[in-house]
Amino acid sequence: MKTIKYLALLLITLISFNACESDDSITYIAQPTGDLTFTNAFLEEYILIPSASSNIGERFTWSDADFDIQTNINYELQKSIIGDFTDTEVIGTTTDNSYAVTIGDLLNYAEEAGLDSDDTTEMPDTGNVYFRVRAILGTDATLEIISDTQALNLKLINGGDTVEETFKNLFLVGDATAADWSENNNNPALIRHSDNENLFSYKGYFVSGGEGFKLLEQLGQWQPQWGAGAGENEAAVNDGSGEDPSAFTIAADGYYEFTINTEEMTYSLVDYDASAAATYTTIGILGDATAGGWDADADMTQSTFDQHIWNINGVELADGELKFRADDAWDVSWGSANALSGFADIDGANIPVTAGTYNIWFNDLDGGYILIPVE
Repeated sequence: MKTIKYLALLLITLISFNACESDDSITYIAQPTGDLTFTNAFLEEYILIPSASSNIGERFTWSDADFDIQTNINYELQKSIIGDFTDTEVIGTTTDNSYAVTIGDLLNYAEEAGLDSDDTTEMPDTGNVYFRVRAILGTDATLEIISDTQALNLKLINGGDTVEETFKNLFLVGDATAADWSENNNNPALIRHSDNENLFSYKGYFVSGGEGFKLLEQLGQWQPQWGAGAGENEAAVNDGSGEDPSAFTIAADGYYEFTINTEEMTYSLVDYDASAAATYTTIGILGDATAGGWDADADMTQSTFDQHIWNINGVELADGELKFRADDAWDVSWGSANALSGFADIDGANIPVTAGTYNIWFNDLDGGYILIPVE
């Protein structure tokens, strides 16, 4: 009787072992699911200026690829001159959801496409180059998702054409700022660095107790909207095709130095000691670019939220130069050799100006200034 029990127990054990062995042999096969789409907003026409070759021409962004499994995904940004991708060229690989190409890159692609800016030739100066993104599961190139094709309409500039170069501007919005959560409330502008158009700074006063602040590119429009990303010191943007980012938060009332790099998608926010900073009764602009010439200041408006922030809106300027000065005297003045934006030095050079109508912001903490053309 005991022998029968032992045999029965052995049989149960063998069955259980086989069952476990069978379970271990089950494999999960990943399958592509959903679409892969570009999420950035494309221009109707990309005007290519050789002098701006190092600038970003386009930053391609796209949605997450879904293979219905948690694993690494590699992305390829591909280019085609013909358009059917029989001539596919991989111009970049990344594990992120974005890849930037410079104006110089686009100029090279335009040359490959046979475009020519010379009016004396029969070659066109405008044409399309085609792009798509390919997602690959890990290193397995057999599992892929490919996006729809996106054409970029490229235009070359010949020697007789003149194009006014435009720059991105960023404005504060949020309950930590003077503008509160209004998208068109004379929102203070960040200072764009003259040596890096993708780098912006702002030294100023912020208040705590609310959500914080974000950045807008166009007054009166909520997108594009910049804010904090998921990672530490990571910036994020909603260009109008996605979700709005989180706000930058302020821990306590006080002065801070904020910097954001819109190309590297990074930011910093640190305390700033403004206790020893001078305060001024008036600050104005003057120079042969202004209506009053070098004799009479056009006074700027001092912020009631932050005594170090000044602005003047809708001022008409002529071709020429200007400077900022305090209290209608030359005891303290600021200037710079850089047009449009930068950081002026005490007793610095005259700021070159091109005729137009501008909104102007000035920060007496660091001499930051920006002239924003009014369209």
